[in-house]
Amino acid sequence: MNQAPAAARPRFGIENLRDLLRHGLITAVFCCLIAAALSISSGRSWANHMVYSMAIGLISWLCIDGGRLLMSGHREVLWPHGTQSIALIGFGVTAGFLLGNLIGDAWSGAPLLDFLDYRGHKLATTLTITLVATAGACFFFYSLGKSKHLQGQIERARRDATEARLKLLETQLEPHMLFNTLANLRVLITLDPPRAVAMLDRLNSYLRVTLSGSRTLAHPLGAEFDRLADYLELMSVRMGERLRYALELPAELREVPVPPLLLQPLVENSIRHGLEPKVEGGEIAVRARREGDLLVIELSDTGVGLDAASPSTSRDGGGFGLEQVRERLTTVYGPRATLTLAPGEHTGTRATLRFPLQASSTGDAPAASPTP
Repeated sequence: MNQAPAAARPRFGIENLRDLLRHGLITAVFCCLIAAALSISSGRSWANHMVYSMAIGLISWLCIDGGRLLMSGHREVLWPHGTQSIALIGFGVTAGFLLGNLIGDAWSGAPLLDFLDYRGHKLATTLTITLVATAGACFFFYSLGKSKHLQGQIERARRDATEARLKLLETQLEPHMLFNTLANLRVLITLDPPRAVAMLDRLNSYLRVTLSGSRTLAHPLGAEFDRLADYLELMSVRMGERLRYALELPAELREVPVPPLLLQPLVENSIRHGLEPKVEGGEIAVRARREGDLLVIELSDTGVGLDAASPSTSRDGGGFGLEQVRERLTTVYGPRATLTLAPGEHTGTRATLRFPLQASSTGDAPAASPTP
């Protein structure tokens, strides 16, 4: 699946301005340290050194940090390349040194551009301090920006990998359900044509909703329950009165985003291994509730139970559908997500899903699309 590259942040957007001010604060602290060191080494007034240092440093910062935003356009990395970068730093150093000294001279009452009268070693020392401090600050800020950019690329790559993984898992689940349905439909066409027609209508409705949501990686829990109702209605055409179901979803949980096709494999597993082996069939109940910051979904059936089920649905939770549900939960929600199987209260089996209401930082699921 091809994706367009992520849009670069606006040059003067909130996040870039926040970075600009953060750099200014760091520069001011750095200037205070330089002023303190010069005051201690020379034994002169700290206030004068402070004014000179702050004036030179902040003007250089404003010229370089503001200039990089203007010169970099809307590129993802907000720093000019090659000779433009060197020219920008040179301009910032020159402007900071000249204007900063003018401000310092005005503050201390010294003649304007008093540094021009400095002896060689004193002028060289002043220039060296300005150059080294500015170059050091530029390298530090550039490293911070580069690190942030690389971290963003890593997060984007991780997110893309998660999305691709979820899509792969979903495409594996869809044919599994479809093949089972078509196999059942083939039998019904021979034995009960009217029911086969009704089943085809339900299948058509179900596939339309499924395909419309196939481009999303998350949808509201309400949409998942609606989709589950369509699937159970489809199965009811085949099983008749042998299949009864109840779906309970509190209104406040309807908009919680979840991966598509999260619950259907569990319901399919209950029907195939729990209810179908019983002559009288049984009931499936799916209920959702909130426990603190966790969403809990319980699926219970009145089928034959774990002991009588096939080995693929034993307590270890094996089987294609259950493995895929566990893998999807771990991919999106991390280690806090669990799927457990246990015997039902009186008969049958109970499957319980627990996962955070918000996706984990290592597997961010996209925001849910609105319920159709």
